[in-house]
Amino acid sequence: MDILLSALIILSSILLILAVYIQNPKGGGISSDFGSPSQLGGVQKSNEFIDKLTWSLAGIIVVSSILITIRQPKPPKPIEQKAPKTEQNGNQQAPADGKTKTPAGGQ
Repeated sequence: MDILLSALIILSSILLILAVYIQNPKGGGISSDFGSPSQLGGVQKSNEFIDKLTWSLAGIIVVSSILITIRQPKPPKPIEQKAPKTEQNGNQQAPADGKTKTPAGGQ
């Protein structure tokens, strides 16, 4: 499924590049190349078709990208390793003989 979605994204990207190159940023586009609208019927709608194609291809890329992201497996949760506890509740345990040990330096 991921390979199919990836191929769809690649194909849509290539077609989107071509659709953007076909469009004329000043509004001429394909319809101006074929002459006036009165000479060829339906050519004026070519700009509308290219605009719809551009937005549709962009939408396909976005939706496919989201689907691929959702389908990715989640990483496993790290297992907590418990270290052996030498202290209980944060307090030091007193020696069994009842004597307290002082650290080096007498403090």
